[in-house]
Amino acid sequence: MKIESSELKAARDRLMRVQGQIGGIVKMIDEGRDCTDLLTQLAAANTALTRAGFSIVAIGMQHCGSDPEGTENRKALEKAFMSLA
Repeated sequence: MKIESSELKAARDRLMRVQGQIGGIVKMIDEGRDCTDLLTQLAAANTALTRAGFSIVAIGMQHCGSDPEGTENRKALEKAFMSLA
C-alpha cells in the first residue's frame, strides 16, 4: 500500500526532530554527560519514534478500508503495530 507523503508529514516532522535528538544524545555521550540526562533524552527519543510509528500505522489502517487489497494490508499493518509494542 502506498501512502501520499503529504499524509505522513506529521510523522516525518516528528522523525526529523528525533534525528536531531539522537545527534544530541551522541554529543552528550562524547561530552561525558551524566547518565541520568542521557537516559532522559533516550526515553524522549524512544517515545517520539513510537508515536511516529503509531501515526504511520493509523494512517495505513485508514487506507485499508478503501484499498482492494485491504485485508492483506491490514494483516501486515497489524503485525507492524504489534512490533511497536
